[in-house]
Amino acid sequence: MQTRILIADDHDVVRQGVRSILLSQHADWEVCAEAGNGVDAVNTVREMVPDVAILDVTMPMMDGLEAARQILKLNLPTRIVVLSMHDSRALIDALKSIGARGYVLKSNVARDLGPAVETVLSGGTFFAT
Repeated sequence: MQTRILIADDHDVVRQGVRSILLSQHADWEVCAEAGNGVDAVNTVREMVPDVAILDVTMPMMDGLEAARQILKLNLPTRIVVLSMHDSRALIDALKSIGARGYVLKSNVARDLGPAVETVLSGGTFFAT
């Protein structure tokens, strides 16, 4: 069965890069949707219920932290992995407190994103700094 993934980032080139990295590592994963802002990410998760939502922290209209909060309030099986260019203990603590399952620095996406998605899919957490 295919793993369905949403990628939400306000930069098209980042979404394309994340898509390329994920799909090159796992033939059974599919990017079922993309979003350019937090509002669209929440609406897309509500509509499509992907297995994993990968959310950038800094997005227009609604940041990734608030999008994660709203997605998790939906009580769907979608797991949240957050991307950030900032190494922030306070952000990691906030994400853990709301129930996000993973955090990956954008500078380490090529190395850490695949393992982060694998880990959250198996029920674990992945908070890399």
